[in-house]
Amino acid sequence: MPSDQSTWLITVPLNGDSEGLLQELTTKLSHQSRSFSPNSIAELGIPSFKAGTLDSLIALSEDLPKQDTFFTNTVAKVVDTLRNLLNNDPYKLAQHILVNESSIENYLLGQWRWNEGRYGVQKGLGDMVDTLNKEMSSIDNAMKSKLQNYNLVKGSLVQMQRKKTGNLSVKSLADVVSPEDFVLDSEYLETVLVAVPKSVPLFLYLAGQKLRVLRNLTKDWNLKYEHLSSMVVPRSSKSIASDDEYTLFGVVIFRRVHDEFIQQCRENKFINRDFVYSDTDINKQRQELDMADVTERELWTELLHLSRTNFSESFQILVHLKVIRLFVESVLRYGLPANYLGIVIQPDPKSSKKIFNVLQAHLSYLGSSSRRKGQSKAGDSEEFVGEYQTLMEQEFFDFVIFEVPWVTQ
Repeated sequence: MPSDQSTWLITVPLNGDSEGLLQELTTKLSHQSRSFSPNSIAELGIPSFKAGTLDSLIALSEDLPKQDTFFTNTVAKVVDTLRNLLNNDPYKLAQHILVNESSIENYLLGQWRWNEGRYGVQKGLGDMVDTLNKEMSSIDNAMKSKLQNYNLVKGSLVQMQRKKTGNLSVKSLADVVSPEDFVLDSEYLETVLVAVPKSVPLFLYLAGQKLRVLRNLTKDWNLKYEHLSSMVVPRSSKSIASDDEYTLFGVVIFRRVHDEFIQQCRENKFINRDFVYSDTDINKQRQELDMADVTERELWTELLHLSRTNFSESFQILVHLKVIRLFVESVLRYGLPANYLGIVIQPDPKSSKKIFNVLQAHLSYLGSSSRRKGQSKAGDSEEFVGEYQTLMEQEFFDFVIFEVPWVTQ
């Protein structure tokens, strides 16, 4: 049974009135399921394609499932891109999952017709499939390229923004410090910035029991910093900023003891922040962040527009390929002349099984018809049986059916 999360495309060979058959099915489906709406079934215009040779139809029948998978995956990737750009907001996503600025339902159920202006039916089926494949490949490549560019800029922006967040041991200090916190333009002295944890856990053993206590490293810093190395300027420690986890101190030392002082900081769990104050560098960082933010928003807008456009294009290409599959399988199943009624049904998931059972019961006469045709053709040539026996032994429903997945699910 086809999926209840898809729209069903069906073909039936016509021996009479197409409107009469469609009306019969609509009436039966409405009677069997209260949730089924007459607006959920419509005619699907199947063009009079050039059938070509039996060999070419067999080759297409074997190749089209691969194209179908590629097309379906491409449409799904466009939808995923839209979903990610819109932060998985279903309401916003529905505003962009449109085909020719209309809903998918309206596109499929609104008297769908083959786009002859774009895909002239005078061409062979193989040529039309090649055209569809080239168009879908172009869409896929364009999406990959634009998405890669966007992700690079987005990744760079996220890294820059992370530097503005976090605690004082990791965040950028450009917006934390000021020139007054530093000894500037000194040949011998420099200001070192140190992030000191407010407390760290220590484990003590008392009477055979393991106890966890918190040690105040801020107090340790005030007691120790002057003695971490020689040539530390006494009483030069200054608290610059503080958060829930760390206090940022500036301390003045002689340049010649820089490495020794930093090593002693590490051994005492004080975190050195390697920062040299420079108005030029700080302004440059701010400009780079602003530029990355502007570029990211521009690329986001471009990618959103491209994804919206390419969803409409790729979905139409997918449906046109499905229609070719319907035609090819119908000719192989029912033979010529190629006079088929196409039907599109959007089932309600709760009643999809009932709907499918009604279709099987109403169209069961097609099963014996297609089997007779297959047996008749196979009997014409033992060579035919040997070459295409696998195809003839495939399990079919009594009617030809393909599915268009609900891309937003």
